[in-house]
Amino acid sequence: MLDSLERDKAEEIVPIPLSGKSEMADYMVIASGRSSRQVIALAEKLSERLKAELGRACRMEGKDTGDWVLIDCGDVVVHIFRPEVREFYQLEKMWLPGDPATSRT
Repeated sequence: MLDSLERDKAEEIVPIPLSGKSEMADYMVIASGRSSRQVIALAEKLSERLKAELGRACRMEGKDTGDWVLIDCGDVVVHIFRPEVREFYQLEKMWLPGDPATSRT
């Protein structure tokens, strides 16, 4: 999954382990695309690869606008944002509050 995002030029990819923190998933991945168009393309490619390679059909929300696409694969949830939207919501700070590597100003 991370390889797919890296291959397609996603930016600032942050995997977050959720075991023991949440029952919604085991991992969350947060990444950025430079534009709405790239966010949508990243989400579509990732979803296609997961289906082809793992036989997993993932649910996707937000693809119409491309500001923030959520891909729910069951044990892994992927958020792909435009940079401005990612900065506004700051999910990394919510899930990794003490990690200076994910803190942004």
